Amino acid sequence: MSDLVVKSAVKEHLEGNNVAADFYDGLNEEVAELLEDAARRAEANERKTVQPRDL
Repeated sequence: MSDLVVKSAVKEHLEGNNVAADFYDGLNEEVAELLEDAARRAEANERKTVQPRDL
């Protein structure tokens, strides 16, 4: 699986906190699941375009 999150952006957003190396793996898995769910919802509504409401 490719990386779906930008580590530097995560570190910047969590400024003042340390980030464990394996945190990114877990976050990447969560994002992948979120995207898959959104795609399924779009398909269920007979759309090819994933929209914010699919989240």
